[in-house]
Amino acid sequence: MARLARRVQVENDFGEIMHYDRHTGGGFVSPHARVPESVPVGWGTYVEKGAVVGHGCRLGDGTWIDRDVVLGRDVRVGDNVRIAPEARVGDRARVGSGARVGRRVLVEAGAVVPPDEIVPDDATVRRRGGLRSGYDVCRVYTSPRPRARGGGRRPSAA
Repeated sequence: MARLARRVQVENDFGEIMHYDRHTGGGFVSPHARVPESVPVGWGTYVEKGAVVGHGCRLGDGTWIDRDVVLGRDVRVGDNVRIAPEARVGDRARVGSGARVGRRVLVEAGAVVPPDEIVPDDATVRRRGGLRSGYDVCRVYTSPRPRARGGGRRPSAA
C-alpha cells in the first residue's frame, strides 16, 4: 500500500504554488489555517489560509472552505459545499450538501442552509424560532449616506 504524502503542493488558477497539509480524513489544510486535529476534513476538501474551524465540526468530501472563513463549534458542512471568503457560520449550524455560501455571509447559530441552496453575498441566514423548522434568508444592505441636493449648498435668503 502506497503511503500518502503529509505535505502537498498544488498550483492554483493563477500559477501560484499553494502549500497544504494532509489532515484527518484525507482533506488538505493550509498551514495558515486553524483546524483542530480532532476535526475530520473530508476527502478532497480544501481549507484555505486564515480559516478558523471550531471543535466538533465535520467537513464533508469535496468541500472548499475559502480564506478567512470562521466556523463555530459543532458545525456540520455537507459534501461539495463552497463557503466563500469572510463568511461566518455560528455554533451548531448546518450547511447542506451542494450549497454555495457567498462572501461575508453570516449564518447564525443553529441555522440551517438546505442542500443545493445558493446564499448571495452579504446575506444573513437566520434561525427560525417556534414550532416550524426551516430558515429565513435576509439580505443585509448598507445604504450610502444621503447627499444634500443642489451640490450641498443651502439656498440663500434674499
